[in-house]
Amino acid sequence: MIEHLQRNNDNVPKIVILGPPASGKTTIAMWLSKHLNSNLITKDNLIEEEFSHQTEDVKNYYQMTKTVPNELLMKMIQTRLNESDCIKRGWILDGIPETREQTLMIQSAGVNPKHVIVLNAPDMVLIERNLGKRIDPNTGEIYHTTFDWPHDVDIQKRLTIPEGISEVETAQKLLEYHRSIIRIIPSYLKVLKAISADQPCVDVFYQALTYVQSNQRSNAPFTPRVLLLGPLGSGKKLQAGLLAQKYNLINICCGQQLKEAVADKTQYGEVVQSFFEKQITVPDSVIMKVLSQRLKQQDAIKNGWVLHGFPCHLDQARMLDSVGYKPNRVFFLNVPLDTIVERLTLRRIDPVTGERYHLMYKPAPTMEIQARLLQNPKDMEENVKAKIDLFYRNCTELEEFYEDAITLNGDQDPYTVFEYIESGIINPLPKKIL
Repeated sequence: MIEHLQRNNDNVPKIVILGPPASGKTTIAMWLSKHLNSNLITKDNLIEEEFSHQTEDVKNYYQMTKTVPNELLMKMIQTRLNESDCIKRGWILDGIPETREQTLMIQSAGVNPKHVIVLNAPDMVLIERNLGKRIDPNTGEIYHTTFDWPHDVDIQKRLTIPEGISEVETAQKLLEYHRSIIRIIPSYLKVLKAISADQPCVDVFYQALTYVQSNQRSNAPFTPRVLLLGPLGSGKKLQAGLLAQKYNLINICCGQQLKEAVADKTQYGEVVQSFFEKQITVPDSVIMKVLSQRLKQQDAIKNGWVLHGFPCHLDQARMLDSVGYKPNRVFFLNVPLDTIVERLTLRRIDPVTGERYHLMYKPAPTMEIQARLLQNPKDMEENVKAKIDLFYRNCTELEEFYEDAITLNGDQDPYTVFEYIESGIINPLPKKIL
């Protein structure tokens, strides 16, 4: 059910509201939450939920300090946003993130708001507002001497001044806010709107409501997550490189990621190394762990990616989809068997310099070099045909799984193929191109 909701929640509110103390951000967040029937998420209610089962000492500590480690805060946010009501009805983060570090952690976790509102007002106005706050010790309700004074005389008599709202304390909080907000804003420039809080609260609310109900315009309709599928020798690596170069996408080659994991001696690299040494296939679960480590990095989330070399069959495609890395453009590169055999079996390498040659397209410049060229065993015709046969045995299921994929003729000039792929990203093409 959760996976079904996640596939159909593109239109639900995903809002962040930031602002200095006394700017009214919590009031605006509450009104938006009620109007949009969305979930209001604050640090206080996250902490209350997380520590409701803890001892009284722990709860009292967090009640007094209102501090929580960033790692724990991110864990609480992810847990809350993955609950069915947030997926179905969306969410509004009130006052989160508070720092640049939290911002990066939220983005790295894949939490990307569609609208970010920053409330602004002169510091003197905010200090005066804060000084007017009063609290009902019986109910915890907040009132204001100017804007929200209670009519009940009994309530008026028992109101007290909250802690931490003196002029000096408020000025210190404002200084901390200004230092943090200038480092947060650059992460949300494309979805951010600044609204003056130095006006009636109702006016602030309607400006915020108008903004969050608008669709964001962009030069591209989405962050590209491109998947290139095709048999060995179909040109996936070259096309991925061209896409990455032109659109600043992260080029993710499955085989290369496994090699880098081994070279860097990462946690999963040691596991991969054991399979490499035995010359047996790396399990899909391990491959997915290595790919996930790369796909969840900030540059891939922000810029988008182009993936090739994985998936090779239906189970891998389902696995990629289930962990949240669903491509939004899929291209199949079709190339005749004879062309692939010609491309691969005529490849050679110079054992002295490491230079790569092709007997037809890039011959060695001298007879001396040509005499010492070697062929990689994997480029032998029988090995090439076996791998191509394996791909096409799985191809039908992949085509059915990626039903919106675009099929291209890869037996053309590489830059002609690239133009077709580029057109398919900017303006979707018909499914089949002859």
